[in-house]
Amino acid sequence: MEGRALLPVEEQLKVITSGTMQIVPLDELKRKLEKGTPLNIKLGVDPTSPDLHLGHAVPLRKMRQFQDLGHNVTLIIGNGTALIGDPSGRDSTRPPLTEEQVEANAQTYVEQAMKVLDPERTRIVHNGDWLKPLDLAQMLKLMSQFNVARILEREDFHNRYTNGLPISLHEFIYPVLQAYDSVVVKADVEMGGNDQIFNLLAGRDLMRAMGMEPQVALTMPLLVGTDGTKKMSKSYKNYVGLTDEPADMFGKLMSITDELVPMYYRLCSTFPIEKIEEVDASFKDGTADPYKLKRSLARNIVDLYHGAGEGEKAERAFDDLFKKHEIPDDVPEFACDLTPNDEGKVFLAKLLVEAGLVKSTSDARRMIDQGSVKVNGEKLAPKSYNVDPGLLVPGTVLQVGKRRFVKLV
Repeated sequence: MEGRALLPVEEQLKVITSGTMQIVPLDELKRKLEKGTPLNIKLGVDPTSPDLHLGHAVPLRKMRQFQDLGHNVTLIIGNGTALIGDPSGRDSTRPPLTEEQVEANAQTYVEQAMKVLDPERTRIVHNGDWLKPLDLAQMLKLMSQFNVARILEREDFHNRYTNGLPISLHEFIYPVLQAYDSVVVKADVEMGGNDQIFNLLAGRDLMRAMGMEPQVALTMPLLVGTDGTKKMSKSYKNYVGLTDEPADMFGKLMSITDELVPMYYRLCSTFPIEKIEEVDASFKDGTADPYKLKRSLARNIVDLYHGAGEGEKAERAFDDLFKKHEIPDDVPEFACDLTPNDEGKVFLAKLLVEAGLVKSTSDARRMIDQGSVKVNGEKLAPKSYNVDPGLLVPGTVLQVGKRRFVKLV
């Protein structure tokens, strides 16, 4: 894959080091860049979930920066390693995935990753192509290059071992196979989250043992979620999904705490380094306008994942909803049965579940009692679980919370 004309080394390093946690070792990266030829940047991902969020996209954004600097990137879909499950940062063994689950997730992952990476300059490979055919002799040769004592020094393994928590033998194989990926693709730099540093350094060791120039390990920080405390995760419900609707994505980004604005500019946006440094400086000297900066950030990120101009549309929808207290124009429609029950009422709690606005009838009751349910913009009184049919005529808009709407048809 051909690379672009490379910038001077110092200019490249300014972009590459922006937002990174560790580059091990930095002087080796500089020497690789000084050769003046495009480097091969590797990122391995195990498709354990079909949906990605902004936290998953952090290393992808850095990969895109490498592409824009003229380097080649290799995205490894771990359809081989995913059958084991990465133990990094885990306090228990990951449940195994079937090959069918892995393949289905992989297709969705690539589609979403290409919203960040340049498809024309991205090499996509699957490590199952070289891992699954390994025979016993080859596996034994690979595993002989690693020391169990050193693997047990890993924080996650060490903690589980110390606390008497089970460690399955196959989990020890994971860093071996990830390291072998680097050998196969001849990586110059391997990227990962900061919890991946052991696996990345294992790749350096194996490459060196096999007479190759070792890769440089580059780690990115874990993105803090919209709650401002925990890492972004679907399980914590503090995530911004790459496939979220534009208006929902915009609203979630407007909800982040002010302190997170510089991090999101640096790790999630497409703004140039100079703009990001201006944002950092404004927060340090107290001149920042967090609300204005969040609006600009949200427009940028919505444009990135949904196309140019979508950010402004989402911003207008946000203003209609939150500033003017109006109902958006593009409310999804929901076909429903409004036939009254024996008491001449419609069970609204069940209707909210069927419309996908809440997860359960108990959740619906709770939202109604909290005053979080509106009909045509009017808040329902507590205990309004059953309502008169005349309140729910076709064209009626139901709202739960700030961003969930349906129009009855």
